[in-house]
Amino acid sequence: MSNMKLFEGKKVRSQWNEQEKKWYFSIVDVIAVLTESPNPRKYWSVLKTRLKQEGSQLATNCSQLKMQSADGKSYLTDVADTGQLLRLVQSVPSPKAEPFKLWLAQVGSERLDEIENPELASQRIRDIYKAKGYSDEWIEKRMRGIAVRDELTDEWQKRGVKKGTEYSILTAEISKATFGIIPSNYKKLKGLTKPTDNLRDHMTDLELIFTMLGEASTTEIARNKNAQGFIENRKAAITGGRVAGKARQDLEKKSGKKIVSKENFKQLSEKEKRRELKS
Repeated sequence: MSNMKLFEGKKVRSQWNEQEKKWYFSIVDVIAVLTESPNPRKYWSVLKTRLKQEGSQLATNCSQLKMQSADGKSYLTDVADTGQLLRLVQSVPSPKAEPFKLWLAQVGSERLDEIENPELASQRIRDIYKAKGYSDEWIEKRMRGIAVRDELTDEWQKRGVKKGTEYSILTAEISKATFGIIPSNYKKLKGLTKPTDNLRDHMTDLELIFTMLGEASTTEIARNKNAQGFIENRKAAITGGRVAGKARQDLEKKSGKKIVSKENFKQLSEKEKRRELKS
């Protein structure tokens, strides 16, 4: 599971290893937050060479994982687990060493707690959205949308759909049938230019509702039709999207307002938000 952690407002790329039950963190990102170096990659390269000469296990046994870079592409990146990072901190003179150690302990503890109690993970996501300025009503729909999406992808996995390209194609089919636009063009409509921008985090309340309807309908149809493989699930995706598309068109006719919008829910006025939520 890939993730992005924040230490004092700075991003640290991370991945959770389910089998080992531990986090791996991008060493370059950790160097950046500890040293505030203008070139953390060069800093790590020099430090890595020195550590190798000293016979450090961190440098000689350094793992690599693919992590997303600023350009949206994934590259092999030097990573370290919590124990390795604690040893790394000792080699990097930084006033942030002690706060960083506490942060590492907290991150590891939170994840283990979330495994024992999944509700904690949901609350953490809610807290993040709340801190970003989203309303409680929007957050609840976003959380429900995440659950609906997870249920759909679980169903695809059971039915032989391959992760990656096939998931993307089926998602695009649902979006096209629901809204008349595929996700990549939807992002352009909303002015989202970064590869890391999440379209759903910029949807209005009603856009989230119809997204859920399209995906929930697709899940139900795939189950009832016992769709197997990509071709059959593509048909289910189109049909499920059309269910939501028809409902969207009916609402648009009766309300006189288009659902697909270039607006971000956070940017709407309080009056518009109340109207959105009552629709």
